[in-house]
Amino acid sequence: MQHFDVIIVGAGAAGMMCAIEAGKRGRRVLVVDHARAPGEKIRISGGGRCNFTNIGTEPKNFLSQNPKFCVSALRRYRPEDFIALVRNHGIAFHEKTLGQLFCDDSARQIIAMLLDEMKAAGVALRLQTAVDRVARTDGGFELTMGGETAACASLVVATGGKSIPKMGATGWAYDIARQFGVPVVETRPALVPLTFEVGLLERLKPLAGVAVDARVRAGKAAFDEAMLFTHRGLSGPAILQVSSYWREGEAIEIDMAPGVEVYESLRVARRDTPKRALATVLHQWLPDRLAHHVAAEAGAQGNIADAPDRLLRAAAEAVNAWRVKPVGSEGYRTAEVTLGGVDTRALNSRTLQAEAVPGLHFIGECVDVTGWLGGYNFQWAWASGWCAGQAV
Repeated sequence: MQHFDVIIVGAGAAGMMCAIEAGKRGRRVLVVDHARAPGEKIRISGGGRCNFTNIGTEPKNFLSQNPKFCVSALRRYRPEDFIALVRNHGIAFHEKTLGQLFCDDSARQIIAMLLDEMKAAGVALRLQTAVDRVARTDGGFELTMGGETAACASLVVATGGKSIPKMGATGWAYDIARQFGVPVVETRPALVPLTFEVGLLERLKPLAGVAVDARVRAGKAAFDEAMLFTHRGLSGPAILQVSSYWREGEAIEIDMAPGVEVYESLRVARRDTPKRALATVLHQWLPDRLAHHVAAEAGAQGNIADAPDRLLRAAAEAVNAWRVKPVGSEGYRTAEVTLGGVDTRALNSRTLQAEAVPGLHFIGECVDVTGWLGGYNFQWAWASGWCAGQAV
């Protein structure tokens, strides 16, 4: 049986960061993962360029049943700390929008950087290795992996959530939590496209592929970003963002011309340009296909001069305050992250250790801390991994 100070299950962003920090402290560290390659979600993120952090990261950008939990980690390891690491490895990057930082070249550079740091810290990495059993011992934990056993004083669970199962995502972290009596907050897909019922989809079928800048609201949460009509419903950054706040049975409200009082503008157009079609007027704010769809749904025929106030009001409401009730989401298959997870009320906010199980730590996505779209979830991975790495 091999003995380690720390065994980390999960070679993703949080797991590798934790391994680096623990290794730097002279700890004997083993990272195991059932995947063929480390950092698979890093590799596919940001369209292959990895949105590795957000310079505007604040606790308000995260959802949790215990909102203050993330404060300690996010203050102790900030975006500028990870940016410094990226710069030290000569990785070129740029800010895209809203504080999002991307590699100029490839997400693989971030993976290579982390692997180089792990190697320099003396960390051992075993891939294609599934953990079959975890047991508590007097000195810590014993893991059975592929018929072999290994012991450690500290066990760090960094296997992520259920999102994108085709990449090997499972609920293993939650199973381990429950095994040791650590509560788990109910999980569901987040940062995920929303879907519509068949009848509405048939009406919206001509709009598949149309994108528009919009303000999308679910309850008290609202986001101003791009929205995309799909064959299943709605996607795009604004929809992904609001999906974390939406609950089944609720409607979302969409303003497809933020800052424009469409009704008053249509009345002005009727007076000043009476021979124009309603769709033509709407096209100044909306893509052509969407403008024609709104006009047709409102029942417009002929010139805008022939449109009564009630028709203009209906068209304006469809643009400025479209209320629609999704029937669901595309689920974990396409969700970027998992909402919910290991209950933070059972964890220490500085060390990410389970209060009732000394030596057992949970970090990254498997914890009930979920960020907005735009690099926030990676920053949580770096921060939570760094904090655990100082403690194991």
